Amino acid sequence: MAITDKIYVKNHRQLASQLETSIPKGAFKGATLDLLFQGEGLEKLDEASRERVLDFAQDFLDCGCDTNPYCGHPERKFMRYLLELRAGGLGPEAIVDVMSDDYMVYAYPGDVLSFLDDSVRTLEAVEALADVEDNDEVERAAGTKKRELSG
Repeated sequence: MAITDKIYVKNHRQLASQLETSIPKGAFKGATLDLLFQGEGLEKLDEASRERVLDFAQDFLDCGCDTNPYCGHPERKFMRYLLELRAGGLGPEAIVDVMSDDYMVYAYPGDVLSFLDDSVRTLEAVEALADVEDNDEVERAAGTKKRELSG
């Protein structure tokens, strides 16, 4: 299961009540993405919530694909965001706090930790394969990224 399947809308019930509609708790579920992408009813949200929802839509749903928001780019952008927070020195609990403040979404710190651990293991595999293939550039890049996420 991808980390984006474990990202939830903070204050889910309050937002659903303001929007006067039912939305899934998962931030990357189809109905949630539809609501954000189409922007229908967002004017019903209080100003602070609307700003965060619009920031989320702008930062993660903005691509030129015909199948947007179902093209996979929103999920990849969000995973990159999490990895950048980790590379910036934040631990899983701090990452959850930042994503909650930035976008009104949350995850469990253990899920974020598992995602980060999986990412490091993937980079270790890339580094080892690059070594076998004598691709020093890729090996160095993977090693650098791995250290950023591990430190």
